[in-house]
Amino acid sequence: MFAVLSGFLCIIGRKAAIQMGIEATYIERHPGSASLHARASRRLPSGVTHDARFQRPFPIYADHAAGSQKWDVDGHRLIDYVMGHGSLLLGHNHPDVLEAAARQLAKGTHYGASHELEIEWAEKVCELVPSAEMVRFTSSGTEATLMALRLARAATGRPALLKFERHFHGWHDYVITNSTYGAEAPPGVPESTLESVVVVAPEMHTVRETIASRSDIGTIIVEASGAGMGTIPLPPGFLRELRRFTQEQGLLMVMDEVVTGFRWSPGGVQQVEGVVPDLTALAKILAGGFPGGAVAGRADIMERLSFSADGKALKVGHPGTFNANPLSAAAGTAALARIADGHAQEAAIANARTLQAGMNGILAERGIAGAAYGEASIFRIILGGDSVPEARHYNPNELPLDLLKRGTSPETQRLLNLAMVNHGVQYFGNGGIVSAVHTRADIDETLAAWDASLGELQAEGAC
Repeated sequence: MFAVLSGFLCIIGRKAAIQMGIEATYIERHPGSASLHARASRRLPSGVTHDARFQRPFPIYADHAAGSQKWDVDGHRLIDYVMGHGSLLLGHNHPDVLEAAARQLAKGTHYGASHELEIEWAEKVCELVPSAEMVRFTSSGTEATLMALRLARAATGRPALLKFERHFHGWHDYVITNSTYGAEAPPGVPESTLESVVVVAPEMHTVRETIASRSDIGTIIVEASGAGMGTIPLPPGFLRELRRFTQEQGLLMVMDEVVTGFRWSPGGVQQVEGVVPDLTALAKILAGGFPGGAVAGRADIMERLSFSADGKALKVGHPGTFNANPLSAAAGTAALARIADGHAQEAAIANARTLQAGMNGILAERGIAGAAYGEASIFRIILGGDSVPEARHYNPNELPLDLLKRGTSPETQRLLNLAMVNHGVQYFGNGGIVSAVHTRADIDETLAAWDASLGELQAEGAC
């Protein structure tokens, strides 16, 4: 009797949610988050501290987290596919990472001095990442790509760089143009800086033509997952062909593995593809959920950060108050030790594939055009375009490029994210990031939320 009553009430609740509308339901369910956002908006631009957290009518405010889930300030449990913006392959509060951080916390948070943990952290990076002969730590992925490009310019003596359309390498001036922020650079970026950046499509014939026409380009930087964390993939074999070309032309290749490092495999995309770049930018999983980034690469390039014995050689400068912070070093070393055997990556990838296949099956059942797709343990969603005929994992290269570039309409994506939160699941923009600790129960609950959310979108005429 109780089960029947619960099912009846659940059906009534879903019908009421549809009648109220997705956004109205979201507002009603999250008064605590609404209140905090109103307060935040008085002191923080748009009430947020990261552009990706902006959400109309207001974002969710988290209270605590554990494993694959987190709880908001209104007491709602959410299956989490943001996963610390991709830094939490092991989920929230993994005991190995927490223990290492707590042990270090008791010793001190900032020595203002060298310490043994930074050596252990660097040794672990060099053990796992094929290109890493030496390492320099930073506080973020943006700092890592900025330092990598400075080192590359110093090594080549050429000021210009080539990047690819929509590839995101952080928010500094040299890489922000034609990224997830749009085709144009945002206000505040000097035109003189943009003149040293050439943006092209990820096509080898275009790369060759561009390099032939610009003698000032010494560096090519590439997002190893393809544009926007795999939203628009690279053509098959592109990284290997690009690497051969850079070696032939005497160019430096900087591989941005901020997202993919330690996620595609213990050694990142470069291990999977058999491509060893000159420099690699790392962050996210690197620090086990704490702030941290790094540049790793060829010793002869990295040595440009070194002090010469006679003090006469020009050195690439690099200070940084929180470089290799002891807490980040402790957490990062513990996390890398835990994921070194590849089991965590395998579990996360399997979870992502099961989830994508289920999502595509529901799209097909509902007759909604679109696809869930992705590589490794990251999934992306497109609503619109060609319909998906069967439930399975979709390699992004199977989908039309114009569809991938167009994506989902912003309003449909917004309503989908609100609806999923209403049903206890939080995505990250146009998809999500799966961890090694998501369970089959999480996936089943996510698929139920996906089905219900799509039904509500259909009722509102949004898909």
